Amino acid sequence: MRNLNKPLALIGFFVVFFSAIFCPFLKVPLKANWNLYQVDTALFMITNGLLGLCVLLFFMRKLNAFRISALTLITWIILSFILVYFQINNYIGLKFLDGLLSKTLDIKWGWGVLLLGAILILLSVGKRRKVVEEKVNM
Repeated sequence: MRNLNKPLALIGFFVVFFSAIFCPFLKVPLKANWNLYQVDTALFMITNGLLGLCVLLFFMRKLNAFRISALTLITWIILSFILVYFQINNYIGLKFLDGLLSKTLDIKWGWGVLLLGAILILLSVGKRRKVVEEKVNM
């Protein structure tokens, strides 16, 4: 039996949603900071799609599926960070130009906030304690 901490899950939903829109994910020298949509549109849509699936399963109270979708969201965020990092470092294919490009593009703190929100969503689902079950049975 699983237990759901609703306020923690809602905070996680808001953190993931608003960090994808407002937090800087990449610093481009002449164009300032980019949010997740400006970094890659498909990455933004898939992230919000997985978040939407988490929200849907949250309201349907399908806690096992909710936990699996939260794990999928965390895996997707980590994978997308790695893919963006490698794309910055291997964009052109020439070692000298890739070195220049990787020194000018900086990964910003938005990735950490996005991952923190996804971890909050995952931590909102836990196992029910036996003490709680004994009080319910009395």
